[in-house]
Amino acid sequence: MTIATNLPDRPFTTQQATLLGVSEKRLAELTRAREIRRVLRGVYVPTGIPDNVKTRATAAALVISPFAVLCDRSAAWLHGVDTFAYQELEILPPLETFVLRGLSRIRRDGVAGGRRDLAARDIVDVHGVRTTTPLRTALDLGCKLRRRDALAALDGFMRLHGLTHEVLRAELPRYFRRRGVIQLRSLIPVADPSSESPGESWTRMAIIDAGLPIPELQFEIVVDGRIIYRLDLAYPRHKVCVEYDGREFHESLARRAADERRRDWLRRHGWHVIVITKADFDSDSIQAWTSEIRLALF
Repeated sequence: MTIATNLPDRPFTTQQATLLGVSEKRLAELTRAREIRRVLRGVYVPTGIPDNVKTRATAAALVISPFAVLCDRSAAWLHGVDTFAYQELEILPPLETFVLRGLSRIRRDGVAGGRRDLAARDIVDVHGVRTTTPLRTALDLGCKLRRRDALAALDGFMRLHGLTHEVLRAELPRYFRRRGVIQLRSLIPVADPSSESPGESWTRMAIIDAGLPIPELQFEIVVDGRIIYRLDLAYPRHKVCVEYDGREFHESLARRAADERRRDWLRRHGWHVIVITKADFDSDSIQAWTSEIRLALF
């Protein structure tokens, strides 16, 4: 049980909390106090419980049917690849699930259901929750999501689950004539496991779509045989680097100061530093900073 309440030390539903005498109003208070956190619609977990695959699977098992298979962005979430938009982190979307044809569709609050045809090799058990495999999930999202998010998903699955370009390409015949396959086919060659965050993937996608050369990822600055800095995206020959700054306003002043010192060092040593934030992905902003890259390169 948690210290402040008689809630369990594992994921639990709103209904389970009510049975233990904890109202929805009290759950909201505990959430604001950061004693618990919401992991899914109607599912909470004590703050001290780590956010890992097992915790996510336990939470998902509380709200989906035993006949359901987790898919798309929800499957990615379970596999550790988050593809949710920033605003969705505040109001979590329904779990995306499906049942195999011949079974009844899911109708439950917080769960979006449908029917699909999949091979047995497309489904895996993750701590008791049936979900599409990392490979199948990556390919589905490569077709379904908008380009920058699709690339981020492919990058994430390559980084965390060891998918390769060869493995991804080998599955393309199965997607013949499927909606989104043209996008998927174009993204596989530029997907890269070196990308360390969705923001870095979005930045690279904008650079590619602007017709610019693909930058090196995680380029290391070495001084006296020691790595002193690592750059998100870089054109070393031209000494141009692009950094995605995903910091939130509440992050420490010490980290902000360290970032500024690093960028100042780079500029003093001849680097042209371009910093991108999550606010820089509207069409006008993309045009502005990709033009800055082009001028710096050419």
